[in-house]
Amino acid sequence: MPDTRPSPYFVLFNEIGIIHQLSRTLLEERLPDGLLSSHFGVLNHLVRVGEGTTPLAIARAFQVPKTTMTHTLGGCVKHGLIEMRPNPDDARSKCIWLTSKGREIRESMVAQAATGFEGFAEHFSEERIETLLPVLTEMRQFLDKARDAT
Repeated sequence: MPDTRPSPYFVLFNEIGIIHQLSRTLLEERLPDGLLSSHFGVLNHLVRVGEGTTPLAIARAFQVPKTTMTHTLGGCVKHGLIEMRPNPDDARSKCIWLTSKGREIRESMVAQAATGFEGFAEHFSEERIETLLPVLTEMRQFLDKARDAT
């Protein structure tokens, strides 16, 4: 009888997808009213890779259509989390900058995430998590590089 078990690669990415869904729900339960995980994602991205990037560059980083990112950025502007300023290199486009409110909410959410993971932290020690991070980072970098190559 042939082996019908899915490959470990499928199982890995399936588990990562489920973890993403569960962690997104946990995050959204703690966000201020009206904010979504996509808004937090933009704030986190701007802190992680730097401000002053274009909506198109952010859309590419998130691998979503520019129209979808425009809608997400509009929500961030509405909540006072980001500012859109003219692009100094191309007057036809804008660049995205965090506001002090956006930076504060991002920092608050990172701090709150720690409290949301109390039970998780009791089960998985920081040391155990830190052993996983290099492999996960390497996987992300590989996939990111492969995406840019296509």
